[in-house]
Amino acid sequence: MTDSGLSRRTRRRARWRRRVRVRRILLTGLLVVSLLLTLGGWVGFRAWQARAHLLNAAGLAKELSAQVVGGDADRAQRTLAALQEQAAAARSATGDPAWWLGRRTPYAGDDLAAVRQIAVAVDDLARLAFPTLLRIDLASLVPKEGRLDLGRLRSASAEVLAADRAVRATTGRLAAVPTEDLVGQVRDALLGLRAELDRLGELTAAADQGVRLLPPLLGADGPRSYLLVSQNPAELRATGGMIGAYAVLRAEGGRIRMTSQGTSGSLGLFDPPLRVNEEARRLWKDLPGMYPADVNLSPDFPAAAALYREMVRRRTGTTVDGVLAVDPVVLSYLLGVIGPVPVAGRSALTGDTVVRTLLSDAYRDLDTRTQDAYFATAASAVFGALFTKSSNPRALLTVFNRSIAERRILFWSVHPEEQRVLGDSRLAGKLPEKDTVPTVGVFLNDGSGAKLGYYLRFSASLTVGDCQADGRRELRLRVTVHSTAPRSGLSKSVTGLALSGDRYTARTFVSVYSPTGGAVLGGRLDGRDTAMGSGTDGRRQVVVANVGVKPGLTRTLDLTLLTGRTGAGTAELALTPTVTPWTTQVVSAPSCDQ
Repeated sequence: MTDSGLSRRTRRRARWRRRVRVRRILLTGLLVVSLLLTLGGWVGFRAWQARAHLLNAAGLAKELSAQVVGGDADRAQRTLAALQEQAAAARSATGDPAWWLGRRTPYAGDDLAAVRQIAVAVDDLARLAFPTLLRIDLASLVPKEGRLDLGRLRSASAEVLAADRAVRATTGRLAAVPTEDLVGQVRDALLGLRAELDRLGELTAAADQGVRLLPPLLGADGPRSYLLVSQNPAELRATGGMIGAYAVLRAEGGRIRMTSQGTSGSLGLFDPPLRVNEEARRLWKDLPGMYPADVNLSPDFPAAAALYREMVRRRTGTTVDGVLAVDPVVLSYLLGVIGPVPVAGRSALTGDTVVRTLLSDAYRDLDTRTQDAYFATAASAVFGALFTKSSNPRALLTVFNRSIAERRILFWSVHPEEQRVLGDSRLAGKLPEKDTVPTVGVFLNDGSGAKLGYYLRFSASLTVGDCQADGRRELRLRVTVHSTAPRSGLSKSVTGLALSGDRYTARTFVSVYSPTGGAVLGGRLDGRDTAMGSGTDGRRQVVVANVGVKPGLTRTLDLTLLTGRTGAGTAELALTPTVTPWTTQVVSAPSCDQ
């Protein structure tokens, strides 16, 4: 055979081999594409299934919540069974090998991983937390026929703790899921579930604290005594209002009775003053240690309660185990559940009118000495009715949870082990030593020597700003103060000392606390630079602005702050509770880690 013939055969074989390779590549590519399409289609189908199950589970969870609050145990059990079925199906739909592979693909992987975490969280709650919460007899957490059943309360402790741990564990896992690259629907679902879990966590944490603390507090291990103090937001103080009156309560075997009453005015002036924390003293001098009405100029309720307890001990010889603070708004919430309560020599108190009765009508109709006695009697009458009237336990627990969330109920115990259980909860009435989320405090103190706080309305907006090169973050705070006071016609009991220079101008000292490790860079009042006092409280910087507002007018305070080192894109506000709840807004931003 000639060389040219061999060459042609060689070329034909080479072309044949190339065609075979191309066919193999095409077939392999077709197979891979087919597998990817099949995998994508399967994952898409399972995602559709998971979405349907999760939507059903969300609706059932809302029904379950309403049934639990309404006390419909039979329907709640059926709803729970359906919820568990839907949650398990969602978990199964997101748990097969195809979904596992999909979670590791570009673009869609983060979303599939987040949906899986949501499904697992809902299933864990349906299996671990909700059944436990349904088994708890809520009636054991509130008084009945004048007393709390301490034995039943203690028996619920283990189940409440288990439910709280399940909620906290699920919350922690969801908090670790990144949100930056998620599609809108998945991100919204994740953030919504986080918010619901935060609310549920507040309830389970409060219930856990309650079942652990209430037995010893109510005399299971021996008699206890407490000061019940009424904070008056008509004359603002940082923790809520001036303490004008108190009652001594005695607790034994789950029963509570009032043994005596008194007023802050009767305690007189303390000179030399009681010892005050040096940081508080730099801001407020010796006032908290001198005047019972000024013990709570600082938002640190444990410090204020300890001062007030010592003042009562020195003047009356009565030594108590703790201090419980409430305000008239709490009484209005309670009266909405337990119904009207008679007060000797006065009209019955009702939920709709008690705030106006105590903070407006009383100053019009009563002299100063009679006012304080009336406040103490009113608070004691409502709490006495709480322990003797039959009421819906779920409604009462809702009232207590709302009041604690708004910082309207505060408690301090002289026993360190009990105070440790309270920790940094809102019931303890203290800013945390270390923020988990950057927290800005805005606390109010009357500077008029008057009772014009009843007419003030407050709002606060907090905007998360730019990330700084040193790892900190800028925050922008706006606080507005509006006065609804009339221009004439108020009694001397309301206008008081008129320290603002005008009887109808309300002067408020607005104290702003930076996040831990942060700073306040400066402030402007109505668009103009304003002088502010400054100090520190632990690792927080504090500034104090003097804001006077005439009837019908609004003043605006703008401040720029820095957080400590944080990547967080959100922040929180801690506020003095006022007669009318604050209007608030927090504007978040993307994490600095993006």
